[in-house]
Amino acid sequence: MLIPPPLSLYIHIPWCVKKCPYCDFNSHGQSGELPVREYIAALERDLEQDLPLAWGRTVHSVFFGGGTPSLFPPEAIGDILAACSARLRFAPGAEITMECNPGTAEFGRFEGYRAAGVNRVSFGIQSFDDGCLARLGRIHDSAEAERAVKLAQDAGLDNLNLDLMYALPGQDLAMALHDVERAIALQPAHLSHYQLTLEPNTAFAARPPEGLPDEDTAWDIQERCIEAMAAAGYAQYEVSAYARPGRQCAHNLNYWRFGDYLGIGAGAHGKLSLGATGEVRRRWKVKNPRDYLAHAGTPRGIGGDDAIAPENLPFDYMLNALRLVEGFDLADFESRTGLSREAIAGELATARERGWLEADGSRWRPTELGRRFTNDVIGLFLRD
Repeated sequence: MLIPPPLSLYIHIPWCVKKCPYCDFNSHGQSGELPVREYIAALERDLEQDLPLAWGRTVHSVFFGGGTPSLFPPEAIGDILAACSARLRFAPGAEITMECNPGTAEFGRFEGYRAAGVNRVSFGIQSFDDGCLARLGRIHDSAEAERAVKLAQDAGLDNLNLDLMYALPGQDLAMALHDVERAIALQPAHLSHYQLTLEPNTAFAARPPEGLPDEDTAWDIQERCIEAMAAAGYAQYEVSAYARPGRQCAHNLNYWRFGDYLGIGAGAHGKLSLGATGEVRRRWKVKNPRDYLAHAGTPRGIGGDDAIAPENLPFDYMLNALRLVEGFDLADFESRTGLSREAIAGELATARERGWLEADGSRWRPTELGRRFTNDVIGLFLRD
């Protein structure tokens, strides 16, 4: 039986100062003054249209992603949260995260964001090496990155994530370890550490940068950086996420545990479990900000709305759950997909035979080998 899981809310702000050459998100370089008030009104219409999908449910986390949400002033973020909490029930102490580009951090703004309700900030640092930052097309340098983090801490925000990338153009192991050491010195609650990949339809995919480390070097960097983070008290709990005890990202954990989420904003994606019909649906909004502003809250503002076919649910579930070090429990698989555990018995047996997964009662988790070949493990569940 399909049982609706916890619900989160994702809010997309599509603008940034400048599009980075590696970025494949729905982000658009700022041109002129941002239509802040018009966009807030569009978000309200968008949410109103989605409300029937989540009547009576409680929101446990909110995430402002982008683009660069920190381009919006604190009062705008506060107005968005006020509009959302007037229409949805927020859990007491709900985690409310806002992504921030260090190059947009200004003195006094973090006090405003905290007053608006933001209690977690995720900084897109990527590297503390100015040469690497320049090659990545970032608008900040290492000094600005440290200054931004300290401004947030001085404002009383202690639940901070720092994003780091590795296997960068011209980067070696010593440089990657230095990035991790600089990040740890700032004492954030959480670190994200992920490999640079050349995604389709990005500038880097069209013109790959020179000096990218090979696969063996990238693996060595990852292993040594994991050791350094573990030694400093940051335990790995997902493929690219590391946290101090009790500081895992609640919003992202809900994604990886196949939870539900409403998605509002240009190009935002949502996933909802509908107990009445037994369906799991994915719904997304039109990507172009101009189209979104014109059509949000109407059928033309919906980019797509599809039920996941039952035969595809195992793959969708594992695409998320097998990223977690903790793995998943068979009872959770059943409640969140509406399928019997027998539906994946064959794939689980194959994964165990290959040494990719191990079982402890009804809980299945990736082995060290399985974590190295995550995509291959997940691929077992992809149906023809």
